[in-house]
Amino acid sequence: MIMHMLRADDPHFEKFGEIYFSMVYPGVVKGWHLHRRMTLNYAVVVGTVKLALYDERGDSATRGAVMELFMGESNYALVTIPPGIWNGFKGVGTVPAIVANCATEPHDPGEIERLDPATPTIPYRWDLRHG
Repeated sequence: MIMHMLRADDPHFEKFGEIYFSMVYPGVVKGWHLHRRMTLNYAVVVGTVKLALYDERGDSATRGAVMELFMGESNYALVTIPPGIWNGFKGVGTVPAIVANCATEPHDPGEIERLDPATPTIPYRWDLRHG
């Protein structure tokens, strides 16, 4: 099986900074974080994660919006996250997930903001809810 992530001739490709992989164990939350300059391009190549996004950009039409997506082998997708969006993910399922990020900038700890996953600042809960 071949899983394409991002090509230089894709219309949404900006530029290449670095690609890295993050392993997320079931039940573990990695978040919240926000990049000031970097655009993220996430794809989950193994396992499943719940990706949560929160927009608090002052000039955004979606300011205050929360979005939740399930990504993984059975729902393979590329999600592009612009600078200024809080994001995090939680491993769901029974196997560790591998999240690939093709970022537009090399990693720079000075351009990242972080919040505790349980912060009251972001109106989101990481537990699974059944509708």
